[in-house]
Amino acid sequence: MTQPHSWLELKGIHKRFGATHALKGVELSLVPGEVLALIGENGAGKSTLVKTLTGVYAPDAGQILVQGVPTVFARAQDAQQTGIAAVHQETVMFEELSVAENIYIGRQPVLGHRYAHMIDWQRMLQDAQTVLDKVGAGFSASTLVKHLSLAQRHLVEIARALSQEARVVILDEPTAALSQQEIRDFYELVRHLKSQDVAVLFITHKFDEIFSVCDRYVVLRDGATVGTGMIKDTDKDSLIRLMAGREIHQIYPAIAANTGPVVLQVQHLNHPSEFSQINFELRRGEILGFYGLVGAGRSEIMLALMGLNNAASGIIKINGQQVTIRKPADAIGHGLAYVPEERQLQGGILDFAVMHNLSIADLSGALGQRASLSIGPWLSARKENDLSDTLIEQLQIKTANVHTALGTLSGGNQQKVVIGKWLGIQPNIIILDEPTKGIDVGAKQAVYRLIADMVAQGLAVILVSSELPEVMHLAHRIVVMRRGRMAAVFDRDQADAQEVVAVASGLRTADKEVHA
Repeated sequence: MTQPHSWLELKGIHKRFGATHALKGVELSLVPGEVLALIGENGAGKSTLVKTLTGVYAPDAGQILVQGVPTVFARAQDAQQTGIAAVHQETVMFEELSVAENIYIGRQPVLGHRYAHMIDWQRMLQDAQTVLDKVGAGFSASTLVKHLSLAQRHLVEIARALSQEARVVILDEPTAALSQQEIRDFYELVRHLKSQDVAVLFITHKFDEIFSVCDRYVVLRDGATVGTGMIKDTDKDSLIRLMAGREIHQIYPAIAANTGPVVLQVQHLNHPSEFSQINFELRRGEILGFYGLVGAGRSEIMLALMGLNNAASGIIKINGQQVTIRKPADAIGHGLAYVPEERQLQGGILDFAVMHNLSIADLSGALGQRASLSIGPWLSARKENDLSDTLIEQLQIKTANVHTALGTLSGGNQQKVVIGKWLGIQPNIIILDEPTKGIDVGAKQAVYRLIADMVAQGLAVILVSSELPEVMHLAHRIVVMRRGRMAAVFDRDQADAQEVVAVASGLRTADKEVHA
């Protein structure tokens, strides 16, 4: 797929990690003014390829050509200086520093002579504000990053890439935390990059994004290139077949409404600044969906239920009994489990082995009982290993073995581990906050089947998702949040996509106080 006007090319790239052959002769070209979609299931080699492009990994074989010239990136700074910038799915920032400092970290403009440099704070703030305005950020360059939402931090990452005047911009799941309006604005940013003759590598699992902004595609499977071509000449089903090496039918399983008694009641849950008058019930065997735009208060409510938002007040009843939840151990003791949106910061311990991440929730025992993994007072290595093997097979987690560090897995496989760690303790209520964020279509199907199994076994599920099709296909009832309040509640059979979006965006408001 070499093209004479390519700015950057990969030819026959191989990369191994011990016995794992992560990249097997990968080839691609990046052309100025064109968006190339990099598509593949989790574990296909996309992350390794990006790290090779950005100088984190050196290829074991093959060539990187920049404007036709063989180039070696000995370190990440070499790739940056060449004109390659990356916007990653997981934001890694200095929270105590300002937005401007994060945008220009390591390359701050300076004043003074050659022996006494000082940071030019005024210029840095002005330049940062200019690029922030270009991406429509809506906040000041002097704002501390710790005060920004996840979506706002993604905009800072995008601004940082744009500020480098990069010739190649790698966008790795850049819209995962953005609202629908922010996604539309982001599409315009991508088109702006194209108009400036920037070559864009776009990594996403969302097919609507692929067909909205991409010109060409490359599909990886098991570390090898298995398909290339023009977006206009393909369709979703063809790309899925290339990704998975198989047909994938009925992504969303049929989950019958076979609900039992109320297991969770939330009454008058309030927070001084994040949400107010939250009232809902959750039944055994039910999936209750929470949908809304970024900043609507969905995740903040879930944190309060898990004892992670102590400024909240209200009444929580489990199985009809009022309970006090001041810390996560209280919530877990009452049968609640929580899969957070930010898996790397809150969901798993990246330096721990997959096995230890899968077993960690069960170390103190489910619901205050003796841990199922113990022999007397001791942890049983055999039981821990057996549990890990079972979950790895059930969730189709791609890992070399149970001793592999979680942080070395792909994002989707990390998410599977974060979900899987709760299965051993058999909770009564499980909260899933964006459970398929950054997961490919095959992995999503596995997660959906897992949710269906949970419901069939009588678990009560709260599903928080910004993907409307996901909520509408899986949830029996849908709570629509807007600006910290419950704007409407829909039964699945009565939910209309346009009406749900209209309520979430404020185009339609509820006539009275809403209860679920």
